[in-house]
Amino acid sequence: MNVVGLMSGTSADGVDAALITIVRRKGGLHVGMLAFHSLPYPRSLQRRILSASVSGTVADICHLNALLGEWFADAALGVIRSAQLSPENVDLIGSHGQTVHHLPHGIKDTGVGAIRSTLQIAEPAVIAERTGITTVADFRPRDIAAGGQGAPLTPGVHALLFRHPRRARLIVNLGGISNVTYLPSGSGSEELIAFDTGPANMVLDGLMSRTTNGRVSMDREGRLAAKGQVDSRLLAKLLAHPYLSQTPPKSTGREAFGAKMLDELLNWQQARRLSVEDLLATCSRWTAESVGTARRWIKGEIDEVIVGGGGVRNRAIMGHLSDIFAPAPVTPFEAHGWDSKALESVAFAVLAYQTAMGQCGNVPSVTGAMSPRLLGCIVPSGPHWYEHLRSRKGGSKTR
Repeated sequence: MNVVGLMSGTSADGVDAALITIVRRKGGLHVGMLAFHSLPYPRSLQRRILSASVSGTVADICHLNALLGEWFADAALGVIRSAQLSPENVDLIGSHGQTVHHLPHGIKDTGVGAIRSTLQIAEPAVIAERTGITTVADFRPRDIAAGGQGAPLTPGVHALLFRHPRRARLIVNLGGISNVTYLPSGSGSEELIAFDTGPANMVLDGLMSRTTNGRVSMDREGRLAAKGQVDSRLLAKLLAHPYLSQTPPKSTGREAFGAKMLDELLNWQQARRLSVEDLLATCSRWTAESVGTARRWIKGEIDEVIVGGGGVRNRAIMGHLSDIFAPAPVTPFEAHGWDSKALESVAFAVLAYQTAMGQCGNVPSVTGAMSPRLLGCIVPSGPHWYEHLRSRKGGSKTR
């Protein structure tokens, strides 16, 4: 099967689209990369998404849901063109959507208890209509309904792509939020340990935007952080954040490390008279140290650390990770044959395939769900979509 995966993270900087081929073999699934395409959001749209995540009206979110459906559809068509294929050659789309709110611990409601919820937008009906391809979306709510946190959902795919018969690996994703997956040597998905560790690009990008009045959106390659000095008092305060000491399963997002956190950091900068470079250096170290805290819940050695996500290009963070995990080598996904920026979109292509084939996609030991669940909602391309997908299990590459 040929499957497109679509992903936009908590930084809300655009849509990543991966086109992969999936072949079922006796030993499991074999995944191959066909093409990758990234469609950046204009800054005005990014600001609208981030604003809606904090204080959006029903009208804002309703409109953005349909608008982002168009953007996600464009990204899907773009990656198909990049592979020099047509939509008729693609069997399925898996869309993560754009998270606008994630409340895994819930809000108490009278007579009901704590109601946990999550919301991703980018209307899948629009994606299916524009592309003519069956689309699977809304992966997280089913896991939450089953008692889980709805995140992280990528560890099963990490195991599929990175498990090693003799080496224990820690897979690190540095997106808006950082998360880890621990793969004991020769492990299956039932042995996984995985969780969100805390902030990554979300805080660093937010600081750059706020301190430049929106003129600059990121500390490219961590150049400014590399010029600064880590403030030990601020770092100690940040490492005392209660999320870092929570026991997994756990997940987090902009609700904990968004606008309020930026306000606190900028107030501290003013009180301590820190330069922007010092502030970025300190938060880069915080990101790496929060990843390092994962070791307290891991039983076993870490033979190597493999890092992906946009933060892999931040040399300051990567240098800190090398110091923290020494003597274990720290290498990017590229050293293992995968594009750092593409892997999360690859993961949602695999999850869509699993859903269409009637296979559960969550890992209950990771999310806290009661048991494995089929994830997502399916928007069919037409009345005979199911028969088409079942016929494709034979492995031909075109319709």
